[in-house]
Amino acid sequence: MKKYSGIMLMLAIISMALPVFAGCSSTSSQAGAYEDADPPGSGNVDPGPDSSGSEDSVRSAVDFDHELDSYKPHKDHYNFYFTYKTVHSWWDAVALGMEEAQRQFLDKGITITYEYMAPEGASAADQAERLNMARQKDYDVIGVDVADEEAITPLLNEMVDAGTKVMTFSSSDAAEGCKRIAYVGNTHNYQDGADLAEALCEKLGYRGKVAILVGSKGAPCHEERARGARDTIAGYSDMEIVATEYDMDSVDMAYELAMQIMNDHPDLDGFICCNMSNPVGAAIAVTEKNSNVVIVGMDHDEEALRYLDKGIIYCLGVQDCYSIGFDTIQTAVKIADGNLAGQLFPEKIDEITTVIYQKDAALMLELLYGDI
Repeated sequence: MKKYSGIMLMLAIISMALPVFAGCSSTSSQAGAYEDADPPGSGNVDPGPDSSGSEDSVRSAVDFDHELDSYKPHKDHYNFYFTYKTVHSWWDAVALGMEEAQRQFLDKGITITYEYMAPEGASAADQAERLNMARQKDYDVIGVDVADEEAITPLLNEMVDAGTKVMTFSSSDAAEGCKRIAYVGNTHNYQDGADLAEALCEKLGYRGKVAILVGSKGAPCHEERARGARDTIAGYSDMEIVATEYDMDSVDMAYELAMQIMNDHPDLDGFICCNMSNPVGAAIAVTEKNSNVVIVGMDHDEEALRYLDKGIIYCLGVQDCYSIGFDTIQTAVKIADGNLAGQLFPEKIDEITTVIYQKDAALMLELLYGDI
């Protein structure tokens, strides 16, 4: 579990003038053995579709240039509680944006403290327990990245009815109609899944057999991306989904599932990966088998970007985690002061996803990890 209340990490990053998500990549017992391997057919790898604005697109994919708006907070100290699906480098990146907002508030004489904690493995039961414990304490706002909308939404409604100020953030909102005050994060997970599937279909010439690695059961973002992918594949008569598996956001489990799927389906053509861990697990498996299976997936894991750079992963949908974190803190302050959605902030604050290809990988590695 993790607790973020300091600002030293972000101050160090800002002073370097080069944002670095240092030490935030997913790890796997198998990963180190293959990360330096050349991809099958690496001498003739498709770098992805050309785009004259590719560099600008990559540089804008993660926006590090944020300033607090003109809102005047009512207090000089706020205390928040945030919980999310599982300890993972994706949420470490969100935390960096939170810490920058915290630093900017401190410059204005306003202290922000917060708990930022999650279990080692995604669990709706664990999340409900954390929320029930947090609601007994004197937090100004409680925020949650929903682990399972069916299980967690009723609890959030109950908390709001009891007077708790609740928001959702990050990658997964609650179910439609939830009484939570606002959501900050990805509002287009379905489209992200559809976009990745479309890129894979185009790469395969709209003919082939594919498998979907979803992530955590019930997690809205993972389920919505998988649904978007399935609906896209269904639109092409010569495309077929031969397997759909849940890796529970684990690189090791994704590796094992990918190996099993390729063993069961030797004619597999592609993987659609719906979270940040499974592109890495799938890439390790594809490399080990010396396979040409095409991988599309989500986000900015350092290993995933290296596999993208080598052409083992075809494309990645990168979410702007930094902006999610910054906007979450700024919105939480407004909610704490009694503001409702529609006054100073919308009910849903959308953050972007940018699909990047092999030609974009080196620049993204430089921007996020200082790797030139």
